[in-house]
Amino acid sequence: MNNLTSRMESVQSPIIPMVGQLIGENPGTISLGQGVVYYPPPSEAIEGINQFFNYPHNHQYKSVQGIHPLTSQIVTKLQADNKITINNNRSIVVTAGSNMGFMNAILAITNAEDEIILNTPYYFNHEMAIMMANCQPILVNTDDKYQLSLDNIKAAITSKTRAIVTISPNNPTGVIYPESSLRAVNQLCREKGIYHISDEAYEYFTYDGIKHFSPGSIIDSDSHTISLYSLSKAYGFASWRIGYMVIPNHLLEAVKKIQDTILICPPVISQYAALEALKVGKSYCQEHIKEINEIRKIFINHLQSLEDICTLVPSQGAFYFFLKIHTDIKDIELVKKLIENYKIAVLPGGTFGIEKGCYLRIAYGALQQETATMGIERLVQGLKQLINPV
Repeated sequence: MNNLTSRMESVQSPIIPMVGQLIGENPGTISLGQGVVYYPPPSEAIEGINQFFNYPHNHQYKSVQGIHPLTSQIVTKLQADNKITINNNRSIVVTAGSNMGFMNAILAITNAEDEIILNTPYYFNHEMAIMMANCQPILVNTDDKYQLSLDNIKAAITSKTRAIVTISPNNPTGVIYPESSLRAVNQLCREKGIYHISDEAYEYFTYDGIKHFSPGSIIDSDSHTISLYSLSKAYGFASWRIGYMVIPNHLLEAVKKIQDTILICPPVISQYAALEALKVGKSYCQEHIKEINEIRKIFINHLQSLEDICTLVPSQGAFYFFLKIHTDIKDIELVKKLIENYKIAVLPGGTFGIEKGCYLRIAYGALQQETATMGIERLVQGLKQLINPV
């Protein structure tokens, strides 16, 4: 029995726990690794939990798609913030975070050995989900600014392609895809009879006056567009595991089968908290995003001093920078040295699908200004000394 293998053999191991172990072994390490925000949920969300306890039947299973008050609030939010109208051709499904929404989508639209196009660098959990479904991630290079290449995407489409995935604002690069690029991808999906999976977990995290665009708002996109959203970032809800997806109606029965099998229903107590958070609306996170933007500016100022040893691509979304380091040191070795010698943690680019060269992802949303400044100073010092030792 010990010699038997499974599909999981080919799935990469999550990088966050591995880096977390290194951090634990090196007390005092500041983490610029995990993509979370520094602030908690709004107080109204906590009050929502009290409402949950007012009804004893809430301790029982609820709707696979989510409780009606929450789905109704999501309808309002989508119309106001994303210009997406929920009509007879679309359905909302509340999920245990955006990751589950992605897994639901992949299982609903594919058969074994089908192909899903990911633009590199990709979000590692997307690649892992595709592999778990016995499907094949097809990796397509972005340009030198991490922007989409429609020519590369077109060239990657085959008879087995089932979807193209876009993430904007992007994890891990922090870039925002312009509306024109997202429209072009969505139109390509329409022409090819495949799905456009649009991950919009960082929809509110935009800077320098850049606006987020939702492909689901495109006229007549409802039959081939799957939109994924999350409360984890905007509302400080990471551990509450609440997100939602907007899907074509013809996928609803398949998604309900998947969700009922894996989850039965999204955590109802978290749904009550999410309901009140969405009533507060995006103004809650926008106040905190001002602080995150100040930290972003501090990071940019410090990282510019590394122009001789790394390439910094402008990042106007999410809370990430994706650095190309001019070195022959392997990315995972550099991560280990930074933690062990400089007490600063980042993530290696290899886990995001970049196999050639040394890349690092830096996350700046989890820390407030004093600690964040200390962290970027440690990183700059470490990179200067490790890459250009005196």
